[in-house]
Amino acid sequence: MMKKLLFQTIIIVMLFSMVLPSCTNYEKTKVKVDFSDSTLKVSNVENDSLKPIFVAIASMTSPRETYIYYHNLIDFIGQKIGRPIYIKEKKTYEEVNEMLGKGEVSFAFICSGAYINAKAKNEVKLLAAPVINHQTYYQAFIITRKNSGINTFEDLKGHSFAFTDPISNTGYMYPHKQVRLLEGNKNPFFSKTIYTYGHDISIQMVNKGIIDGASVHSLIYQYIARNYPERIKGIKIIKKSELFGMPPVVTPLTIKTKCFNRLQNIFLTLDQDTTGKKILEKLGIEKFVIVNDSIYNNVRNLTN
Repeated sequence: MMKKLLFQTIIIVMLFSMVLPSCTNYEKTKVKVDFSDSTLKVSNVENDSLKPIFVAIASMTSPRETYIYYHNLIDFIGQKIGRPIYIKEKKTYEEVNEMLGKGEVSFAFICSGAYINAKAKNEVKLLAAPVINHQTYYQAFIITRKNSGINTFEDLKGHSFAFTDPISNTGYMYPHKQVRLLEGNKNPFFSKTIYTYGHDISIQMVNKGIIDGASVHSLIYQYIARNYPERIKGIKIIKKSELFGMPPVVTPLTIKTKCFNRLQNIFLTLDQDTTGKKILEKLGIEKFVIVNDSIYNNVRNLTN
């Protein structure tokens, strides 16, 4: 099981949400994690009597790998907030959106498709978004195997295809729009479709020839290509999407203004802190900035 989990890679933009019962007390914290249960405990060993922060992860890759890469960021935020942290494993983007809608979390890292879904219900507001490669945009990559004989999206007709999540922008909305542009909703386009709930899993299934094609997050693909080139050695990109607004950090609409402002300040000043900057560099993030909702209009256009 652990070998299988370690097989999955993690990258920059992972989905996890944090409950913040109180926005006071900036005591330093130390964290530890217990993977023996579906609720992963990251506890403030110096002050466990304080109310906890819950972290819900709707993983684009392995939740445990998410912790391996993100524990420094979680620890840093914990030091700023001064609360014990509990990670609740979540499989789908919709589960995290439901928690946001119910006000059960104080903020969340979600994909841009999940954002427009929650925003349409008037359940969230933008907190910040990461800057990666000097921009707040990314793309969908349509991939297949080099030896597949598939060279265009149209060539994927009659072949198997991997989606990531039903409300994923790059992992569902974009390829679904391409199918509708070609054939409407009249006939099945793919011979078989599956949901992998992980962009890295989709990439590996294509690389190994298990699935003929997939649509994946460009930043995840580029991260794997840079750090694990053997995992994309059999893959070619046959189509790239237009630019989409970077997956944002959001809060419930009902969050208190004081908490919102404090959280936003933490994110916006991460790159100005020596420790925070090093953490961001490891994640491939330059900084977090305030963005306008309009950068997600291209995502909304996929539903038209």
